[in-house]
Amino acid sequence: MKNTTKYLSQKCTASPWFVDRLIISAFLHINMIRIINNKLLLSYWIRENDEDYNTLIEFVETINDKKGKFALEKLIELFEFVISPSDRIINGAIYTPAKVREYIVAQAFRREGNALRNAKIADIACGCSGFLYTAAKELKRRTGNTYQYIFQNQIFGLDIQNYSITRSKLLLSLLALSEGEDAEEFRFNLHQGDALTFQWEDHFKGFEGFQIIIGNPPYVCARNLEDAVKENLKNWSVCSSGNPDLYIPFFQIGYECLAEDGILGFITMNTFFKSLNGRVLRKYFEDNKVTIRIIDFGTLQIFKSKSTYTCICFLEKEEQNYIEYYKSTEKELPTNRNQYSRINYRNLDAKKGWNLNDNEIISRIEATGTPFGEKYKTRHGIATLRNDLYIFKPVYEDIDFYYLQNGTLYPIEKGICKDILNSNKLSRAVNFDETKEKILFPYNNDKKPKALEEKTLKDKFPNAYKYLKKKKTELAKRDKGKGKYENWFAFGRTQSLEKVRNKLFFPKFSNQTPNYLISDDENLLFYNGQAIVGHSEEEMLLIKKILESRLFWYYVKTTSKPYSSNYYSLNGTYIKNFGIPDFSDDDIGFLINETSSETIDTFLEDYYGIDNL
Repeated sequence: MKNTTKYLSQKCTASPWFVDRLIISAFLHINMIRIINNKLLLSYWIRENDEDYNTLIEFVETINDKKGKFALEKLIELFEFVISPSDRIINGAIYTPAKVREYIVAQAFRREGNALRNAKIADIACGCSGFLYTAAKELKRRTGNTYQYIFQNQIFGLDIQNYSITRSKLLLSLLALSEGEDAEEFRFNLHQGDALTFQWEDHFKGFEGFQIIIGNPPYVCARNLEDAVKENLKNWSVCSSGNPDLYIPFFQIGYECLAEDGILGFITMNTFFKSLNGRVLRKYFEDNKVTIRIIDFGTLQIFKSKSTYTCICFLEKEEQNYIEYYKSTEKELPTNRNQYSRINYRNLDAKKGWNLNDNEIISRIEATGTPFGEKYKTRHGIATLRNDLYIFKPVYEDIDFYYLQNGTLYPIEKGICKDILNSNKLSRAVNFDETKEKILFPYNNDKKPKALEEKTLKDKFPNAYKYLKKKKTELAKRDKGKGKYENWFAFGRTQSLEKVRNKLFFPKFSNQTPNYLISDDENLLFYNGQAIVGHSEEEMLLIKKILESRLFWYYVKTTSKPYSSNYYSLNGTYIKNFGIPDFSDDDIGFLINETSSETIDTFLEDYYGIDNL
């Protein structure tokens, strides 16, 4: 497969028609399949007397399979591979493994039973139609319907790219041909269009919804969406909170395209459980009492080519008061519904986010005392937008200068520098000296600092000014050249510049209980992480003990957004609902002075009424 994709990557600059022709012809050549009637496949077939024939033979030789096979599954994967990188970013196409597609199709078909013979099945973001391929195969096996009938009456697809619709027709035609159906022409219900605006009623007379919808909605984050797409998102109520990623409206689109008693099966992002941009979607599910079954893969990676955090969701068009939830620990898939836990909608909070994993324990933690977000002020670090130009580890120092190495060695006046901490490094066992750096700080020394006047900077700190002047062109590129700053040498943002005496630093992400560092140095700045600020020394010591506890890390792992390598976010969004008990003075004294982590863990878990974490 590696040699095949490498060869194709060299050909991907060619037209989609040429690449598709190469893949189709290789499949026919290797599997020794003859076409007699099908006009579409004949138009892509490279024959011996064609000028591309030598290229075909060269490509066939790169398909390295010990048994000399080129299965349709490999063809599906290749079709997904040759999507251009720019289209992949904008449209979020990604290859879904056969095992996942087969599971989703089997679960959806099981519900339909005998009604499958005439069931209408759709993928509303079909790509090259891997899901529809799987569904068509299974339909034929279960019903005995011909592919001609299935394609014309039972299979429906929609994709924004025209070349994806062409590839869908090629794939389904090859499926039929490989099983002996060589029709001159298949009639397909495959449409090019934008799911955000497409009206099935305009293409499907008497449309009353699909019995089954399956697929893998596009993986495009909000920052990569074009302006026209953002405008179209406004058509869907579930997109009215935060900055919605493109997969979010597909739940509403799909659910509203289901027939009565229909079922939808998606593999998609699991971030909507807790994210701000998933808030209205959660409310939509709760308000409509949607029957939902969720298989949560957490941090497990399902897709080879993309780092994503996914779940399988089944939505059924019938009212139910609870969600069924299954946490997959080794990519296993549940075989029956008794393996799911049930969580009543009334025990979930759409606004705060859904606690689906160990719901009872998490609900108990959040119901205790006062939410963290109401009790403690948190702050993100400074944002220069060019840390590499401002933050440095001195190569050496003398009485007056720190020496900064950045292409050339620059002496920087000590009077314009401050200590700064990279608090993200606290996810590892490090001390303050290992994380401390210097920052060139072109601001005055007020409680709420303001950028120096350029003349003051030049006169008082001529070496620092000379260095910044040398980097002026680079600094001007911040915010794509459109930034408006106090002065050209000021930081990109003004956050976290003011002096605060008490700060408790911790990272944004960690794969273990991180280190928490308290400082009373009002001049100490930080970046890349976050801090609790402005509370008394006693309060800081107390919250430090709580954050270091086994209970808090359990809460983070259970409720927070996962990242690769089992890292979890400690962003305020995910920890703001952690309940802080209303401790007595004696309890506070005990926690602050106790040195045994095991004793503290036991004390806190008893306080929250939780056993066996």
